[in-house]
Amino acid sequence: MNTESKQAKLIEVQKKLSFSGAFYAKKQNEIITGSNGFRNRPEKIRNQVDTRFGIASGSKLFTAVAIAKLVDMKKISFDTKLKDCIPASFPYFDKNMTIHHLLTHTSGVPDYFDEEKMDDYELLWESFPMYRVRSPKDFLPLFQHQKMQRRPGDSFLYTNSGYILLGLVVEKVANCSFTSFVEEHIFKAANMSDSGYFEMDDLPERTALGYVEDTNGKWKTNIYSLPVKGGPDGGAYVTVEDMAKFWDALLNYRLLSEDRTKELLKPHVCVDEVGSIFYGYCGYMELEPNKEVIKYIQMGYDPGVNFRAVHYPHADKIIIVCSNEAEGAYELLKEIERTI
Repeated sequence: MNTESKQAKLIEVQKKLSFSGAFYAKKQNEIITGSNGFRNRPEKIRNQVDTRFGIASGSKLFTAVAIAKLVDMKKISFDTKLKDCIPASFPYFDKNMTIHHLLTHTSGVPDYFDEEKMDDYELLWESFPMYRVRSPKDFLPLFQHQKMQRRPGDSFLYTNSGYILLGLVVEKVANCSFTSFVEEHIFKAANMSDSGYFEMDDLPERTALGYVEDTNGKWKTNIYSLPVKGGPDGGAYVTVEDMAKFWDALLNYRLLSEDRTKELLKPHVCVDEVGSIFYGYCGYMELEPNKEVIKYIQMGYDPGVNFRAVHYPHADKIIIVCSNEAEGAYELLKEIERTI
């Protein structure tokens, strides 16, 4: 199947899935892009390939690279303890918790959004106004005085709070805001000119509004469902092409040294019973039985936000899918994988 046929097929797949968003797929020298749906439903303004989308937890990867950059700068190490970095009081937190524990979700710190107790992220902001959350420290009242869920290093337990703490480490060590550090050392360095941590009450041009379907079948924006400004645990805005630029910059050592990049990309902790899915500083990855990485996996889910991306290191293949609805990115990504 030639490139034109693949492009035409994926256009039909998007329509069949009622997908709203954009995608970028590259295998060696072949690139296929596309978009569907509306970035603004009432005005009928359509999504384009250069539309900016929120990627929720997909941006935890930027936090990990920011920490690795500080390691490259010899300001911290992955074994540095949290207590030696930030002065905030955490009365119940284990004093032996390290940067490594936080990066790999093995810290045991309580998650401010506990999915075992709450299945709707929107509910979190009913008692804690989201319009007050514009920096990492604004999250602290949600978990700072809670008890540990596990001891550091015991096992993998996904926690957004751990990445909030990493953002605070960046701010303390670099002596600047977390978002400005990422924008300078990652977005600017990778030429990701359309990406940023935008505030939902001050979005730039070409930014998709996130949409949530009500029980009555109507659509509303997610403006009351998320913090006003994203940060270390999620909430950056990107274009699909900017995410491709990110991976190109990372793999060509324009963001980090070669040693630090390899450390970022290697597996650290197994997260499934089969032993094929691992977590590293760069997120999830699928491994062969011989422990060689098949693909790196990023994902992000929020009300009105759905992000999936995969990178196959040995096939020179990358797929990025951004959606401004809660579902659809994974289904389209699987179709793209089959097509290319």
